[in-house]
Amino acid sequence: AIAVAARALPAALQALPFMPVLVSATPWFMVMSVVALMCALASRRFVVALVAVATLAVNVWWQMPFFRTTEPLTRAADAATGQAHAIVGDAYARVMTCNVYKGRADAQAIVDAVRDERVEVLALQETTDAFVAALEDAGIGDYLPYSKVASSDGVYGNGLWSATPLVGPANDDVNSSASFMPGGTVSFAGGARIRFVSVHTTAPVPGYWGQWKRALDELGAMKAHTDTRYVFMGDFNATYDHAPFRDFLGDRFRDGARMAGRGFTFTWPADRGLLPPRFAGIDHVVVDQGIVAGRFKVLPIAGSDHAALLATLAVE
Repeated sequence: AIAVAARALPAALQALPFMPVLVSATPWFMVMSVVALMCALASRRFVVALVAVATLAVNVWWQMPFFRTTEPLTRAADAATGQAHAIVGDAYARVMTCNVYKGRADAQAIVDAVRDERVEVLALQETTDAFVAALEDAGIGDYLPYSKVASSDGVYGNGLWSATPLVGPANDDVNSSASFMPGGTVSFAGGARIRFVSVHTTAPVPGYWGQWKRALDELGAMKAHTDTRYVFMGDFNATYDHAPFRDFLGDRFRDGARMAGRGFTFTWPADRGLLPPRFAGIDHVVVDQGIVAGRFKVLPIAGSDHAALLATLAVE
């Protein structure tokens, strides 16, 4: 009951020590509610049973949208992104994001995923110069020849790669205190221009609880840029259950996985074997108005503590 109640707290209170960690496991408390209900009924503790039913019902209400598609992709989107090679210049794109864990991810695995999934825009986080060089040696330029990589500390960076030119590339679109979040504009059919941003916010760890919220609030300020349409892809270090993430979305941006209704997209941790399993969906593809996201896929990448997240976008 305490854990479920934590999800309902406002953003300021969710930034209290260890609260973000507790909230990140919110979907799993449905399992605990079921176990508590069974134990309560078996021991004839009916008040406890009522509490278990209440927490289960509230959590199901919160999580149900992840299993109900609100704006399905059209057959045209499937056809356009299902060809042998990526088709550029239309209204559709396959996109991918992955935190490469301080450059430890297998660069060849990234390139293979780009090739096999016909990715047109790629966002990576925690890159290093050596990793970018390995990515180039693995042939990323054969599929995504245009790129922008930026680092705020000269060690770890974030980057964008695209099959078509990145117009107006910038080191940091967000003016973030967490890291440089590079951006670039990609052109789609009908003259549509979408600004892609590679996101990496501060992790909620001891000593950085307030900074974690601040980084998400800085992203939220992007809602004021009404002259540009955005797609934010990356490691947000927050799930949809975190109030600061929902505040960032507001009534303008939408979490692509929740829109798609394909179920949970747990991407972290991906390097710890079976226990604990990936339990938190902290990597996201967030879209602006007039963009539909679907066909989400979680793909493990050797060497990284995050699985990659892929999606298909349709630009109206």
